[in-house]
Amino acid sequence: MKYIYFLSILFFISCWSKPEEIIIEDPKVVLERAYDTLFVGKERYISDGFDFPVGKPNAKGYYNAQGFLTNHHLGDDWNGLGGGDTDIGLPIYSVSHGLVTYAGDAGEGWGNVIRVVHKLEGQGFFNYVESLYAHCDEITIEEGKFIRKGTKIGTIGNADGYYKAHLHFEMRHNVALPLGGGYAYDYEGYLNPTLFIEANRKIPMFN
Repeated sequence: MKYIYFLSILFFISCWSKPEEIIIEDPKVVLERAYDTLFVGKERYISDGFDFPVGKPNAKGYYNAQGFLTNHHLGDDWNGLGGGDTDIGLPIYSVSHGLVTYAGDAGEGWGNVIRVVHKLEGQGFFNYVESLYAHCDEITIEEGKFIRKGTKIGTIGNADGYYKAHLHFEMRHNVALPLGGGYAYDYEGYLNPTLFIEANRKIPMFN
């Protein structure tokens, strides 16, 4: 939790007042500046491309049961081909190198959630993106750790029996978004996970 405290302090000190005005910086800009600091000396954890979070690297043995924006869904729901709870306990992998910013129980409807921030160089559109992995049975990574693409970070779960087993997977280009609710009419700041991964299997500067 120390690094989260550090990010919070940076946000608050970014807001200052003058006699004639109050200036508040965009939280996304503040967080990205903080991440720039955290990634100093961590070049091997800058993203070189993205793989799928299950059946690595190409989601072999899985299907997308509910895609992005279907029923206002903000991510992809990955299920094993066997259906039901046949995929419970199977591994979840980090889609790219990055920093684990959250790993814990997010409560009813979410269960165990993992959030990873990925620093991009040469991608052309974003400085950072975030991946989110929800309904996990187990978490096998620690918050605050830098990890490499393909690292096992957890296992597929059912949010303590709330659903049939599957991985709810989101990607966001606004790294300051709250956890959210998984569904929304407003999808600003979110990415289509499958399209993003397919378009960024290799980041150009690393090839």
